Amino acid sequence: MSYGLAVPTAETASCPGQLPPPPAAPRPVPGRDPRVQWALTMAVIVSGALTIRPMGVSGRGLVVAVLFVLNCAALLARGLPPGRIPPRAAVVWLSLGVLAAAALIGAGRSGTGYLFAFFLSGHIGYRLPARPALVLASACSLLCGGVLYFSIGGGHPLLPWAVGLTTGAPVLIGILNRVQHQAVEAALSAAESAERAARAEAQAAVLSERGRIARDVHDVLAHTLAGINMQLELADALLDTGDLEKVRAANDRAHSLVKESLKQAQWTVHALREDALPLVETLTAMLESSGHRDALTVRGTPVEVPARVTQNLLRIAQESLTNAARHAPGGAVRVELAFAASSTTLTIRNRPATRTVNAAGGSGMGLIGMRERVALLGGTLTAGPVTEGPDQGGWQVEAVIPR
Repeated sequence: MSYGLAVPTAETASCPGQLPPPPAAPRPVPGRDPRVQWALTMAVIVSGALTIRPMGVSGRGLVVAVLFVLNCAALLARGLPPGRIPPRAAVVWLSLGVLAAAALIGAGRSGTGYLFAFFLSGHIGYRLPARPALVLASACSLLCGGVLYFSIGGGHPLLPWAVGLTTGAPVLIGILNRVQHQAVEAALSAAESAERAARAEAQAAVLSERGRIARDVHDVLAHTLAGINMQLELADALLDTGDLEKVRAANDRAHSLVKESLKQAQWTVHALREDALPLVETLTAMLESSGHRDALTVRGTPVEVPARVTQNLLRIAQESLTNAARHAPGGAVRVELAFAASSTTLTIRNRPATRTVNAAGGSGMGLIGMRERVALLGGTLTAGPVTEGPDQGGWQVEAVIPR
């Protein structure tokens, strides 16, 4: 029997707002086909009804009939699930069944009444723990063997007393079945636990991917649209002054931002598809499109870094450049990319603003997004004002990504 695990993918994992999956149907007892159990039980009952004698409505026949009914009830109770009957109640039921089986062997003069003892003894091994099962099965053997040996009740004259002693032997088969079923149950439980863990892991992966997409959308849309909005507001304000040259310059800048947003959209597609981009060349193009030529300094020997590292460093640079344009317009920007043996470090530093721009407030998610990106790569990020040197009063962001 194989137990496969269906691991959900990003499309099939549960998402907020979706209805929970329907509860699983009750699990059948492994290895026990109820139809086979009922067929065997009915075969023993029908065989007993056709062969056990005497059976009637008076005298000894009435006693045999009552014992036959009690044995049938004890045997039919085998079909009840183990969890439905408390352990103590199961001991009482099986003990009474053993007494009824031994009494039927003693009262009946012919027939297959002994089959009730055999089947009941086997079920004792399955239903009860090993020690009480062996004790009760031994009692069944002694009772049935004693009834036949001492001819108590004038029992079956053709049935040897040794057969009565063997009625407890099927308890070993029952114990083996019980151990096997417990092992299968443990395997099923382990498989279900692994499946639940896989579902939780898949859902965590989906949520992580959603966070990544949200950061990319924020980087592409929020920054670019904010810049375009600033230029359009500036152009609208300049229209009242009649300075067409400045209006045209603001309009050209808005067009430039649109073109830049198209490039950023391409970068986002590359990021979502995990396509590799050349880090140094792409960072240089980003700086030039932002109006910061010759602002990049590369230290160490450039090496190829994983696609995830490249994409996240480019996003951090983009975020920092956008923040510099918004909060320190006109200030010079310097970017340093350092390749070391154990890490790759990206530093973006801007000087204080040289002109005043009525910039709209940011979303507040930029720095959070940068920290999340670096954390996913196992690195560290520091961000804060520059307190000394020629860039004093400006802002610096430094991301260190280990190799």
